[in-house]
Amino acid sequence: MKELLDLSQLIEQGQSQKALTLTQQLVNSGLPSQTILNDGLIAGMAVVGEKMRNGDMYLPEVLQSAGAMKASLAILKPLLALEGTKSRGKILIGTVKGDMHDIGKNLVSIMLQGAGFEIVDIGCNADPQRFVSAIAEHAPEIVGLSAMLTTTMLNMKTTIDAIAGAGLRSKVKIIIGGAPVSQKFADEIGADGYSRDAVLAVDKVKQFMDRTS
Repeated sequence: MKELLDLSQLIEQGQSQKALTLTQQLVNSGLPSQTILNDGLIAGMAVVGEKMRNGDMYLPEVLQSAGAMKASLAILKPLLALEGTKSRGKILIGTVKGDMHDIGKNLVSIMLQGAGFEIVDIGCNADPQRFVSAIAEHAPEIVGLSAMLTTTMLNMKTTIDAIAGAGLRSKVKIIIGGAPVSQKFADEIGADGYSRDAVLAVDKVKQFMDRTS
């Protein structure tokens, strides 16, 4: 369907208003929301992810695309719920205590939503107990910890230790990300995985979910 291809291209190009208008037109035409999500929004973000991976798109452009997808997704969310669309899994994500950076976290959240996952975002400067409480309340399969400073990355270990101390460690997979962290650091603090960017974070989440399904 040409309109779905057009929508995917508008998402890729980051044209939020045009994507929003076309999404509403497709909804009004009676097309299932899941089809619009899969063949319009997710298809567009898949191209964005591939271009980012290959170095053909950079963060400002990716953020524009993510913003376009987020706007269109706001129209589809209540309709998807009414249609009984099943989430691919629940992801809890937050930036650890002492760190107010959220661009990377927000981009990962939007891209995971675009891939069909339910996101519980507990924001920035989230202390370990906040993660523990959110895990107990929402029962996510995966927890994402973000840190952008060398002074706050150590709070990832504090958070993981708190999750373990609450008896919840075996219930979740933990992925870390952010400029100062690495796979070596993930191994040292007992995380299950590491991702250096939003595209790889989505891939890592899919890998973990495939193993548990």
